[in-house]
Amino acid sequence: MTADPIKNIVFDLGGVLVDWNPKYLYNKVFNGDKKMINWFLSEVCTSDWNVEQDAGRPFDQATRMLIARYPDQEVPIRAYYDRWEEMLGGEVKGTVELLEHLKQRRQHRLFALTNWSSETFPIAIERFEFLQLFEGIVVSGTEKTRKPFRRIYEILLDRHRLEASHSLFIDDSHDNVQAAIEIGMKALHFQSPEQLRSDLCQLGILDR
Repeated sequence: MTADPIKNIVFDLGGVLVDWNPKYLYNKVFNGDKKMINWFLSEVCTSDWNVEQDAGRPFDQATRMLIARYPDQEVPIRAYYDRWEEMLGGEVKGTVELLEHLKQRRQHRLFALTNWSSETFPIAIERFEFLQLFEGIVVSGTEKTRKPFRRIYEILLDRHRLEASHSLFIDDSHDNVQAAIEIGMKALHFQSPEQLRSDLCQLGILDR
């Protein structure tokens, strides 16, 4: 039996097409104190805390919750969302170039599936023109669920009438990649634009 052809390519955004890192902001907040930065992001404004905003929890609620727990850290806690744009490092140029090339070829439908708060995603839409290249974007904060939960993959597939077996998912999180595979999609674990280009060539999606 021949493998199902790939007709749809689904990109994650943060870490794949968008360079986002809280350390860009907190390097300024804590004047380059790496020990303090690492402590704050591992103990206070953690990734587990942030991902709940990606799943729809309001910023105000999340911020108040942390301030109640760490009152002495109120100023840097409030900075997380008050100065959120300072966490954006720009686009990942090599991956954006691959996306543009795929768009020009017109051989695949292109989508994005992102863990991103609905409160900050309008900033991304305004800043990154390449987001207009997607036929559709599913944003976790809007859907009130997130990767790697099965429901958000189902939303993508159902909304755009995609067959999982004909769809390729690209993400920098191993857990998110595994969840896509479990729902029947093909998937690639993103590590760099160069690695992604090589993988797409091996799949016959791009020419070497």
